[in-house]
Amino acid sequence: MTQPSRDIRAAAEDLLLSVRDVTKHFPIKEGALQRVVGQVRAVDGVSFDIRRGETLGLVGESGCGKSTLGRVVAGLSNATSGAVYYELSAADAARLDAPAADRTATQSAEIARIEAAHRIDHLRGESAIRFRRNCQMVFQDSFASLNPRHLVIDIVGRPLRVYREASGSDLTERVVALLEQVGLGRQHLYRYPHQFSGGQRQRVSIARALALDPALIVLDEPTSALDVSVQAQILNLLSDLQRDRNLAYLFVTHDLSVVRHMADRLVTMYLGRVVEAGPTRDIFDRAEHPYTRALMAAKPDLADGAAGMRALEGVVPDPARPPQGCRFHTRCEVATPACGWEVDDVVRWLEHRDGLFDALTGVARDSAFAARLTFADAAAARRLDAALRSDAVPAAMRAAIYRQELRGPTLDLAFGRVPEVTLTPRGPDHAAACLLTAQEP
Repeated sequence: MTQPSRDIRAAAEDLLLSVRDVTKHFPIKEGALQRVVGQVRAVDGVSFDIRRGETLGLVGESGCGKSTLGRVVAGLSNATSGAVYYELSAADAARLDAPAADRTATQSAEIARIEAAHRIDHLRGESAIRFRRNCQMVFQDSFASLNPRHLVIDIVGRPLRVYREASGSDLTERVVALLEQVGLGRQHLYRYPHQFSGGQRQRVSIARALALDPALIVLDEPTSALDVSVQAQILNLLSDLQRDRNLAYLFVTHDLSVVRHMADRLVTMYLGRVVEAGPTRDIFDRAEHPYTRALMAAKPDLADGAAGMRALEGVVPDPARPPQGCRFHTRCEVATPACGWEVDDVVRWLEHRDGLFDALTGVARDSAFAARLTFADAAAARRLDAALRSDAVPAAMRAAIYRQELRGPTLDLAFGRVPEVTLTPRGPDHAAACLLTAQEP
């Protein structure tokens, strides 16, 4: 794998794609009438920009929302709220950033013009066609994304036929040229996907994505299903294509060792939110969020970048009820009492204690931070009361409780209220959503 040859600070200032406060929620339905009883908050208020010719790495554990966000960026799924804008000028971006409450009628009309011309879910006619051909996607499962009944010449040539770019012998030569760019050739034209190895199928997917000469390719875990040696070949191919075509990539992956070599900038997601963003080199030199450090500690070849941090333990909380404050505090080894402990943290802890959880009969919440827990008997309530005063629970959670009153089979709990932890500057173009400063854990 090769290092990015381009310095991001020397990149052109025009935006190619701008993601503004995007959310994507999926309804939870129950019963015969399929009534909506909740929402899975897969993506929950994400913003970033992609500039021409750069690679933006989007990293996180499985289930953090990065693939869902990739599909929203590519226009394959509509956002629940927020928006994705294509080819915004700096002036238009500044107009969108102006507070909505302060806009005049003229400014509101200008915003409407910007949205009609640049917001991807509002594009119509030629504008929609232009975005669609300039934003392509390469999926993680190359076998599932290629029609098993079609030959390679049909798969790679379809975009050219749909957009009337070529036909007949010209189409064949264009497909051959695309295959040669990705390391295949004319001899592969009349083969089916099942006749290729995993790496070759991914090359076919990349050739299809390149057919219309796009400006941006969304790469959703393009190498995770491949052998290490094949991964290196595909990554080097992507680097060469980017250099030759000035492509921009949104590189979605869980592997930090890959984006370390591929990405100009890095965005780390956890439970649907961005927890750290900045230049890749800065983040690897000085990661500010414990989650980013823990991801690095999980990779042996990145261990030097996360000295003193243990690999991640525990499970990702339910995205239908994400933790308050900092969403990572339930798994963070350096969490403080101010990180957002709440009643649900106690309930989650109880879920792994069969004797106590089975005795829990009700939770009457005043808010996310205060509730009355009712048990089947007073003995179970006393056991929880004793556990919350002992080392059985995290010390930070124990310290965050400011009211704990045992009354027979009930236990009243109250935690200090905290706001959602947002991104704050940690350096030039570097931000993290953590209450801690740059101190070592």
